[in-house]
Parts: sequence; C-alpha cells; structure tokens
Amino acid sequence: MRQMYGWLTTAALAGSVLGGLVGCKPSDAGKQTTAERPAAPAMSAPLDPATLGTVSGTIHLSGKAPAPVKIDMSMDPVCSMTAADNFAEQFAVHDGKLANVYVYVKSGPPAAMSATAPISSPVVMDQVGCKYVPHVIALPRGGSVEFRNSDGTMHNIHTVPAAGNHAIDISQGPKGTPQIKQFNQPEEMMPVRCNNHPWMNAFINVSATPFFAVTGADGHFSIGGLPAGTYTLAAIHEKMGEQTTTVTVEPKATAKADFSFNIK
Repeated sequence: MRQMYGWLTTAALAGSVLGGLVGCKPSDAGKQTTAERPAAPAMSAPLDPATLGTVSGTIHLSGKAPAPVKIDMSMDPVCSMTAADNFAEQFAVHDGKLANVYVYVKSGPPAAMSATAPISSPVVMDQVGCKYVPHVIALPRGGSVEFRNSDGTMHNIHTVPAAGNHAIDISQGPKGTPQIKQFNQPEEMMPVRCNNHPWMNAFINVSATPFFAVTGADGHFSIGGLPAGTYTLAAIHEKMGEQTTTVTVEPKATAKADFSFNIK
C-alpha cells in the first residue's frame, strides 16, 4: 500500500480557512458521526493447515505504458497547495511490473469457495493530497471500509456499485470523523468518485472468499491458506480488464501464477 506524505504547513493552515468554502457537497458537512459496524457472518468449518497451500505471482506489463498525466487541481485552492504533484494512477508501472491489480479466486474446490473470513479491522481508504489512498483496495464479503479525510478541505465518497451493494454518497469535512461502511455483495472494481473533485477516483473490490490480493508497486501478489486443488485465478486492471489462469495448489507448497497484460 502506498502512502503520501509531505504536507506543507501552509496547506494545513489554508485548509482550516477554506474547508467550509470548497470541496464536495458542503451541505452534508455536519454528517460526520455515523459509523456502521458489520454484523458477524456465519463461519465455515476450520481448514486443516496440513492441507493448505499458497499461490503467488507477478503481474507483468508488455508494451510501453502511457506517460503519467499530471492533474490540474487549481479548482480547489487547498488541493493546489499540496506538497507533491498529483498524477493519474491508471497505469502504475515499475520495471515492467503492474501495481493496483486485483487478484482473486474465481472458482476452486468447494472447501475454498465456501470459506468465510473472520471480521477484522476495516480496510482504510484515506483522502490524502486530494486523491484516494490506496487507489485499489479489497476486502472479503461482509467486511467494511473506513473512509478517512486527512486533507484540509472537504471531500466526498461516492461509490457506484453494480452488484447489489448499497451506493454511498457522503461528505467529510476537513480532517473529519472517519466513516465506516459495510459491503455485503461480491463485486469487482467498484468505482469510487468525488462529486466535486473530478480527478479523484479509486476502486473497491469485495471478494466472495477470503482469498484475494492487490498487487503492490513491485507487481507481486501472494494468496495463502488455500485448500489443495485446482483453481481459476482472475486478475483485473481498471483499464485493461480481466485475465484468468488455472493453477493447481498442493499442500504446504507454493504454486506460481504470473499474468501478462498488453498495452494495445
């Protein structure tokens, strides 16, 4: 997960002055106290560690990635005073490896497909430097996301679900109280937008099983605790779509499953 640092002191001071004047849906600024905690789902039978394995791999990019596009944030004075430039994150590539790819088990042995994850702490999606951080997150069905605003300006979280999850459209004041929201339906690459900062975008993935990952800056992923058997893995990139591969997992072993996306 990537983090952004280095706020200017002037940005923080300006945020306290301008937070009520700019940003997303100021009429909702006071709605900062609600927090939804997920109900615990029914748990599946424990899996025998002696039968479990791991699959790992790397997402490669073939061809030349588009040059990063610098974002003009001048429409919001606070955003324009951040310490770092803001670039579009559609293609996050380093040494031919692709970050921000969601990898999940699409099909597999019944023991894997019926497995459930214990409820853990919410996955955090922050708003830092007038961008969502991280750009892509994933959580199991029934899990939750904690939306934060670490900026000195008002922000908005507007999800656009397509698979039965409730749409979210909430505003957060400058450095406002976090909002926790639950997601109960499996869904891939659910868009997150800001109603008033059009460059802000991110994606939420909700997995039907506990077996998923999001690639880091090195393009690598690892999914452990898999019951032995044959799986179909899927990898999804926001611009290049989905690829699948078949892999067989053996007990106490690591199977390899690389993917290669091509720039067209």
